[in-house]
Amino acid sequence: MADSDVIISPTGWVADQARTYEESGGTKGTTIQGVPCLLLDYKGRRTGQWRRTVLIYGRDGDDYLIVASYGGSDQHPQWYVNLQAEPDVRLRVGEERFAARAETLSAEEKARVWDGLVELFPQYAQYQKKTSRDIPVVRLVRQRG
Repeated sequence: MADSDVIISPTGWVADQARTYEESGGTKGTTIQGVPCLLLDYKGRRTGQWRRTVLIYGRDGDDYLIVASYGGSDQHPQWYVNLQAEPDVRLRVGEERFAARAETLSAEEKARVWDGLVELFPQYAQYQKKTSRDIPVVRLVRQRG
């Protein structure tokens, strides 16, 4: 997939950071407020078009964890809605680019990792208090082969 085939987020700062991250080969733009971030490429559920956003991530063993917080909005972010329809994604984490599969954590799994994610990015706790929606946590599992 050529980079020109990907639609970057329409949000100004996200688009700027995504371009910096990708154009530098993963050597610049790799943090948000000092916290590590990755590039998530996902397929639009209606258009089939690849899209890109920048997200903070945590780790759970070899897997990456992302939080569908949307700043505490009462709606899920569009990237999350799209992942539910098409869980096969592509990631850039630093200088590495690879395919992954997304899966929403169960309530038990989320409870196990949530405190670590809040420690990484304390605003997540505020976002959860701000909304009645249970904020999903997504595991990104590297695909081999």
